Amino acid sequence: MNTLKCILSVILLAGVSACNSGIDPITPVDAGNDVTPPEVTISYPLDGSLIQVVEDVATVVFKIEVVDDIEISEIVMQLDGASIATFNSFKDYRRAVENFTYSNVTNGEHTLTVTATDLSGKSASRSVGFEKVPPYKPKFDGEIFYMPFDGDFSDLVSITAATVTGAPSTNAEGVSGKAYAGALDSYLTFPTEGLLGSAFTAAFWYKLNTNPDRAGILTVSPVDAANPTAQNNRVAGFRFFREGSADSQTFKLNVGDGVNEYWFDGGEAASLAPDGQWVHLAFTITGSESAVYINGEAVSKGANDGIGWDGCDIMTIASGAPRYTGWSHLSDYSLMDELRIFNKALTQTEIKALMTAK
Repeated sequence: MNTLKCILSVILLAGVSACNSGIDPITPVDAGNDVTPPEVTISYPLDGSLIQVVEDVATVVFKIEVVDDIEISEIVMQLDGASIATFNSFKDYRRAVENFTYSNVTNGEHTLTVTATDLSGKSASRSVGFEKVPPYKPKFDGEIFYMPFDGDFSDLVSITAATVTGAPSTNAEGVSGKAYAGALDSYLTFPTEGLLGSAFTAAFWYKLNTNPDRAGILTVSPVDAANPTAQNNRVAGFRFFREGSADSQTFKLNVGDGVNEYWFDGGEAASLAPDGQWVHLAFTITGSESAVYINGEAVSKGANDGIGWDGCDIMTIASGAPRYTGWSHLSDYSLMDELRIFNKALTQTEIKALMTAK
């Protein structure tokens, strides 16, 4: 029996020794002195943001971050001086990331203020000003799409953002506010739902950059399954593009009626030199005729047997990609502003009226 007790004692001591081997005991560490107040960051909205949605009263997600050197005690969020949220429980006591959904942002200017207090009583605040602007109301008969490029790539009629490929910008000065500026392998795509009918007009301001020497400007094409890497299916939709040289570019329109294609090439009348000036471009398509306009004057016009839309589910802005690349009409580095689309063929008088619109 004594022998068995000795064996058990040795095993127990060995197990305890093994469990403690290589493990340091837990020792509390002094957090140190609380030296600085919290640091507050508001990531949305940014100062000067414009919020525009279809509704007159918007739901906005306010996004903030607070960091403290020792421990956060409380965060208070205020909108226009009134408290709308308080946070006092944090998983990470030195860093808090909070997203707060507020569903009563009305039209007008607003100020969001976030105040954070640490455990020692030191506090810091940060404020941003933003504006909820009223929904856009179409200004012209038949207007169904309006993209002003004033800071983003959204259609203001539907309040829908385009899909962005590459790195285009809205930093350039436009005819009104900012403008789209093209770049290498850059363009926008937009779903065509609600945009396609028996008649179609697109109109916009444009400042020509002849580099590259050919580019797609506005295209709606079906998939070319036979040529997936160099698509060029022109049986439906349209392709509005330019090509030429460093000294002169000709603007051309191709329309497909579902079976046949039609070309509208005004030659010299539809050509521009790169003089650094804004010009107004427009084209119209109906069941019987299509036309191209530069600065309100028709530079190409002719008959067609309608327009087919089968398979035309996306519209590309500032490139032929991804559906019209077979002849290298790729990204346009030019500037574009005030893009409008209509569900009717505008008359020449109506197109000229767009040129004076504010």
